[in-house]
Amino acid sequence: MAEAKYKQIFNIIKKRIKDGTYQNGKAIPDQNALANEFNASRMTVKKALDMLSYEGFLYSKRGSGTYVRQNAADQRDTLPFNEYAGLTKELGEKIESQVVKFDVVFPTKTLQDQLKVKSTDPIYEIKRLRIVEGEPYVFEHTFLSARLVPGLNENILHHSLYEYIQKDLKLKIGSAFRRISAEKTNEDDLKYLKSKKNDPILQIQQTVYLENGEPLEFSTNRHPYNGKHAYTILDMKK
Repeated sequence: MAEAKYKQIFNIIKKRIKDGTYQNGKAIPDQNALANEFNASRMTVKKALDMLSYEGFLYSKRGSGTYVRQNAADQRDTLPFNEYAGLTKELGEKIESQVVKFDVVFPTKTLQDQLKVKSTDPIYEIKRLRIVEGEPYVFEHTFLSARLVPGLNENILHHSLYEYIQKDLKLKIGSAFRRISAEKTNEDDLKYLKSKKNDPILQIQQTVYLENGEPLEFSTNRHPYNGKHAYTILDMKK
């Protein structure tokens, strides 16, 4: 399924912000110019610009235009807060995936509650090390409903899990509940993230839901302490 036009425009403009084509504090082309460039309606362009504003890349000045927010380009090293395309889409070719574990298991009581499954319902257990530019980026420990994600295999996990979920299975992601915390290192951190014993770990534990409210995933993602990982939360007046 082809990517929606507004999303294509969103990704192109976002790339231009990150690579400096559109500079911090400077105006970008107006909606008419962008509509002509991308052969799209102004409404489609506006939707893409609204998404970029929501994510903190752009802001508007009444009667003046749309501008790149200061420090917007630095968001290349932040964690996507409302992004369900996955890290492969977010970081592009820079990312590698090392599959540490891929198994079908039966859920514990905690996982039954999180995924709304029965004790006899099989689920996937996945552990992946994600590597960016040769360095450990995140260690993911994921549990997925096997019923909702049929046909999953290790080859898919070496690439983009969320591309498979959204494009191949055509599942629509609705929302996620995330808990962010600072944690002490465990054995996996020492082994896979190259962390030292007393290094802090940024942990993001999340439950991801489909549009119909059904839980899809429960995961714990652990990022090493190296000064490269942060959540950017923008509080904007409506």
